[in-house]
Amino acid sequence: MQEIKEFPKMREIYGSLVFDPKAMKQRLPRDVYENLIGAIEGRQKMDSGIADTVALAMKDWAVSKGASHWAHWFHPLTELTAEKHTAFVTADDNGFPLETFRGEDLMQSEPDASSFPSGGTRSTFEARGYSAWDPTSPAFIIKSPKGGTLCIPSVFLAYDGSPLDLKTYLLRSMEAVESRALKMLKLFGNRGVRYVRATVGGEQEFFLLDRPRAQQRTDIRFCGRTLLGSPPPRDQKMEDHYFGSIPTRVLAYMEDVQRDLARLGVDLATRHNEVARCQFEFAPNFTEANLSCDQNQLIMETMRKMAHQHQLRLLFHEKPFMDMNGSGKHINFSLQDSEGRNLLKPSSNHRKNVIFLSFLSSFVMGVADYSGLLHASVSTPGNMYRLGGHEAPPSIISVYLGQAIDRIIREIEDGNCDGDMPAKNTMDIGLSKLPEIIAFDSDRNRTSPIAFTGNKFEFRAPGASQAMAVPVTAILSVWAAGLEKFINIFEDRINKGEDAIDAALCTIREVSKMNRKIRFEGDAYSDEWHAEAERRGIVKAGTIPEGIDLFVEPKTLDMLEELGIFKKKEMESFYVIRMESFVKNVEIEMSVLRDMIWEGILPALSKQIILEKASFSSAEGCDVEGLDAWKRHIARLAQAKLNLMEKTKELVEMKERMAKLSLRKHADALVEEAVPLMTDIRKISDSVEIYISSDNMAYPNYRSLLSLSA
Repeated sequence: MQEIKEFPKMREIYGSLVFDPKAMKQRLPRDVYENLIGAIEGRQKMDSGIADTVALAMKDWAVSKGASHWAHWFHPLTELTAEKHTAFVTADDNGFPLETFRGEDLMQSEPDASSFPSGGTRSTFEARGYSAWDPTSPAFIIKSPKGGTLCIPSVFLAYDGSPLDLKTYLLRSMEAVESRALKMLKLFGNRGVRYVRATVGGEQEFFLLDRPRAQQRTDIRFCGRTLLGSPPPRDQKMEDHYFGSIPTRVLAYMEDVQRDLARLGVDLATRHNEVARCQFEFAPNFTEANLSCDQNQLIMETMRKMAHQHQLRLLFHEKPFMDMNGSGKHINFSLQDSEGRNLLKPSSNHRKNVIFLSFLSSFVMGVADYSGLLHASVSTPGNMYRLGGHEAPPSIISVYLGQAIDRIIREIEDGNCDGDMPAKNTMDIGLSKLPEIIAFDSDRNRTSPIAFTGNKFEFRAPGASQAMAVPVTAILSVWAAGLEKFINIFEDRINKGEDAIDAALCTIREVSKMNRKIRFEGDAYSDEWHAEAERRGIVKAGTIPEGIDLFVEPKTLDMLEELGIFKKKEMESFYVIRMESFVKNVEIEMSVLRDMIWEGILPALSKQIILEKASFSSAEGCDVEGLDAWKRHIARLAQAKLNLMEKTKELVEMKERMAKLSLRKHADALVEEAVPLMTDIRKISDSVEIYISSDNMAYPNYRSLLSLSA
């Protein structure tokens, strides 16, 4: 019998590598601790005089945990993370080693910014950049085999103060929502609330493959997805993988990931099989938006490192396998005030429920006015193959409220409702020994990009590989805009002497009539909805470049500047970066596909044709029926080889020709010409793959890749 190894309990290791309030309280003088916590909570400004004390305590704590270096950890516009490690130990004038980490090191660092994307806002010679400490996200230690690095979450700015990171824009959007949410609550008479936090939880989907097999595929190594390959005999048709028993090898990996993340203060609430074979999901608990975005980056990075240790290949690509479900990052979000109230939670209390409906209506109003920004935020190269497939919502943005909430909103519009929630119902399933089952107010609509799910909204369009900060910034921006519009009407009514609750109901009625076009309770996959969305005038972009264009819609630029989230110049540079990223990704796929055809598929086809011809020749003298069919089969293989050669040459010439185009024309040309040509090449290759023997095949096929051994 195998011996069961004992591990420390999760609660014993949780947060052990985080300089959290508990560690701060143990190591900081009381006055310094209170000032720092007050600054983190937004109650007061941080006293610059405490920086040296905090830095010393942080350094001593980190060194006690084995750290030898420190780094400002930030999220450049590449959507990855960046850090520059600096040693704690330096030698004094006499050559004696000293451990130093000063307040000025903690507060600000000066890494070279010349190699980070800026969207044309800086010249190459303008290299200086600044990283500055973000105290609202706690420092943490990333362990390494021989020590560790103290990572200090930071923003990253150019020499002139222009943001070169995602966190700065996220923090601005959080402030925009918070200030307006506080104003809304005060209009309702709640003046005791100190702050309102946007809370977020991101469900992370992913694929796991056997690493030695996956690394034999050039497309997986360089693109994170397969560019060639016919579907296996058993993919997801049996519908037996979702929520099934987690394979032993995968479970061991998941447990190691969870333990490492627990030490970093990240608690993963759920883990399970997803729909496709070799597809899985982690979902963390809700936390404040800034911290949640940081934690998602930590989750992805920890998963990558642990996959390597377990001889697994981790795929975050939105569509790694053709004709199989892709991977998303469903973002759940709400608002929570300083008294612990979820502002998107329905209530049986009349006043609280009107407040809930006000915040809900404000968000829907923002989406109705600025759905293009949400669409743009998920317009990524990987999502080109995922959105609109039957595992993901369509790219047309709409909001699903559910039957109960939608009915209340419509009754308020008609003047026939005072905003109260109906009583909860129970389900009778004929089993007396089971506890009472509470029925939800509505079903889940998996076809809707944005859905209200009981006490939060869920944005289902983001792709699995995305940094959460981009769609979360878009979500909070449109919510802040919706709150601004709602408050202007609401406040005007109160100033005219109306009771707050009556004024709120009238405002809900008014904005709900305005945002009706974006609300849809049906099947968002249906052709009828696509026609209806066009009739309603909902923004629709047919391609990823057209989706990226929505970042720079004039009304969106004006809104973001008015809210203080993006200056027009900043958004225009971000637009350029996103468009360049799209072009580069497709160009890489063109080059990889070219190499796989020339180096793998064509030689494999040649070997198979030679094998078939030799076999045919040996059978020609025999009295065998069907030789003509065999001959035609060999001819089809030969014709496929010629077609692949011609189309691959065409792809090479096309890539060279397109390189001379302007950025925007280049992006359109890739969508209109390159992607269809790559699809044609794939169809030819996949059609003959099944006739190539395993001995001749250059790459592991889908059947091999999707067989995850124990």
